Amino acid sequence: MKEFDYIVIGGGSGGCAVAGRLSEDPGVSVCLLEAGRSDEQMLVRVPFCTVLMLPTAINNWAFQTVPQPGLNGRRGYQPRGRVLGGSSSINAMVYMRGHPWDYDHWASLGNDGWSFREVLPYFKKSEHNEDFQDEHHGQGGPLNVASLRSMNPFQEIYLEAARQAGFQVIRDFNGADQEGIGIHQVTQKNGERWNAARAYLTPHLASRANLQVITGVRARRILFDGKRASGVEFQQGGEVLTFQARRELILSAGALQSPQLLMLSGIGAGAELQEFGIPVIHDLPGVGKNLQDHPDYVFNYRAKSLDLLGLSPGGAMHLMKDIGRYRRDRTGMIASNGAEGGGFLRRFPDSPAPDFQLHFVVGVLDNHVRKLHWGHGYSCHVCLLRPKSVGRVSLASVDPLVAPDIDPKFFDHPDDLDAMVDGFKLTRKIMDAPALANIRSGELYSAGIDSDDAIREELKNRSDTIYHPVGTCKMGLDAMAVVDPRLRVHGITGLRVVDASIMPTLIGGNTNAPVMMIGEKAADMIRIDAVRAA
Repeated sequence: MKEFDYIVIGGGSGGCAVAGRLSEDPGVSVCLLEAGRSDEQMLVRVPFCTVLMLPTAINNWAFQTVPQPGLNGRRGYQPRGRVLGGSSSINAMVYMRGHPWDYDHWASLGNDGWSFREVLPYFKKSEHNEDFQDEHHGQGGPLNVASLRSMNPFQEIYLEAARQAGFQVIRDFNGADQEGIGIHQVTQKNGERWNAARAYLTPHLASRANLQVITGVRARRILFDGKRASGVEFQQGGEVLTFQARRELILSAGALQSPQLLMLSGIGAGAELQEFGIPVIHDLPGVGKNLQDHPDYVFNYRAKSLDLLGLSPGGAMHLMKDIGRYRRDRTGMIASNGAEGGGFLRRFPDSPAPDFQLHFVVGVLDNHVRKLHWGHGYSCHVCLLRPKSVGRVSLASVDPLVAPDIDPKFFDHPDDLDAMVDGFKLTRKIMDAPALANIRSGELYSAGIDSDDAIREELKNRSDTIYHPVGTCKMGLDAMAVVDPRLRVHGITGLRVVDASIMPTLIGGNTNAPVMMIGEKAADMIRIDAVRAA
């Protein structure tokens, strides 16, 4: 039986960050276990290949939700990275921190140390920003952040439409002011995806003898010595193995699978565990509850422009040229993240932070790219940043290889649907501005949908996730909290959770960079606590 000081379960954004930072100390041993394959793949490194992974099971758990009454009974789609680097290996690479208000709100809930002033140093420590060198950004960090190298002229059309609609255009969504329309910075370097594994793990695997990464394994349950987490049982091929953790076990399996593993291991609502015949190690009712996700609607338009992705003879020739261009200098459409532009808009002038986020995509994005259309076009997402609907993740089986039941309860709270009607209208103002209206040749689904009731029905028929599930092992001190502000599981020693599941509330933006920040902060807290315990 192998022993390590620290065992990290899950090689996503949080797991890579905390494992990489802990292994900087040659005096401790770190083992990271990941269910997926290595990220040393062209599919992961080439940004364009996101369109191949997002709609399929390639490097992707490709989960589904339970039927959603708020989506007229449809099952939602929940892609999650199943590869080293986790979802940072299959996402659209948008670098976004969220609004300072969100982190100050976390602190106001009793989470000392999580105000924006206190987490900003960890964002900056993580970051190497090629474009901005000011008090808002970091240089020298492992996560490379850069401007897009697609050089797509359609970006300017989108920005001009925003100006015509009366919205300000901004350069930096992570600067002094988040509100406005702009072009994203991305987690890329020299036109290649720079995921969490390339940032925190891959450069050190050969030089750090104290760091071991094992891919292709499935965690089955956490092992306990009384109320202390002592190790993990996992499956590698057809063999079941056990590793022991001398100091701590760190759970970083994500907002959908971290609570699943806790419950399979006997930590959760006691009565619910007993229904499955699972011995209760610790009755912790909040495990799996508090699931929050951004509900999202996508406008899709046709346009006759080879600067946009699409299926046509001309598009195929253009794509072949772009492949050659990418091979030469890592620029052009193959370097695109797809969602090149974005924005943050307020519903009301006195909103404390923007209420909606936009993602402008240089291609038709219908049903998560699972439905293809002939021709070319563009699309624009609008999502509600702080929904009131709260769902849950629960066990579907005691078999750890069976996916959990995922119930985001989209539009369960009536205020969310009302808010999204306003978001729909705000986004349409940009889409109907002359710069875009004059270039489009068709509107796929939303044409003629103008009344509030018709918009509500359209939202229920076509909305889904924008891939930001959080909150299922929430941080706090209340009765439903799963971890304390130092990310230690309540009632258990030697066990922390370090991923998006610890967020008590959704942040106003993409979740990838914040999860790496959580990993950075967790590593510091683990080191400090180890010194205190010595």
